[in-house]
Amino acid sequence: MAFVQPVTLRSNGLRLEPLALAHEDGLAAAAADGQLWRLRVTSVPEPQETRAYIETALQMREQGNRFAFAVIDEATGRVLGSTSFHDIIPAVRRVEIGYTWYARSVQRSHVNTTCKLLMLGHAFDQLGCHVVGWRTDNFNFASQRAIERLGAKKDGVIRGHALRRDGTIRDTVMYSLRAGEWPESRAHLLSKLELHAQAA
Repeated sequence: MAFVQPVTLRSNGLRLEPLALAHEDGLAAAAADGQLWRLRVTSVPEPQETRAYIETALQMREQGNRFAFAVIDEATGRVLGSTSFHDIIPAVRRVEIGYTWYARSVQRSHVNTTCKLLMLGHAFDQLGCHVVGWRTDNFNFASQRAIERLGAKKDGVIRGHALRRDGTIRDTVMYSLRAGEWPESRAHLLSKLELHAQAA
């Protein structure tokens, strides 16, 4: 039995549901909101590559390596982006959160905070994970700041670790959050959501 089982997570007007081929059009539209595939430090699919992107995610789910979600606005049914558990290691109860991207129009909103709260809660409270990790491009400073705001600790940098979409070789910055750090991180995320709600 796979460590991460199919599940739908809900909170704050958002729904994270298992990514499926039915999300193809919505995912392509989300990526087109800001032409996100043009960013060299992300892996957002170009419109014509959306189906292959989903098929790859589904293959990785079957192998137990990655579980991808579509991020849905519950009120409208609009697909806002995608995020995943990946590099799943059941033996040490570790998952990473990544392959995360959102339509530009919902960036800097409550969306990412809500998604991280849902995924971290599921990882620590339901799956019993000991640690949750993140990895990001050494030049993706926005992502690094966002991860650090979660309370995650920087583990180090893996040099010459992976290819970018433009063929250059990136260094990868690694972060992690341990189970004992989760209560403080959860309180911080809930506080951020309160501030979002007050500003809305």
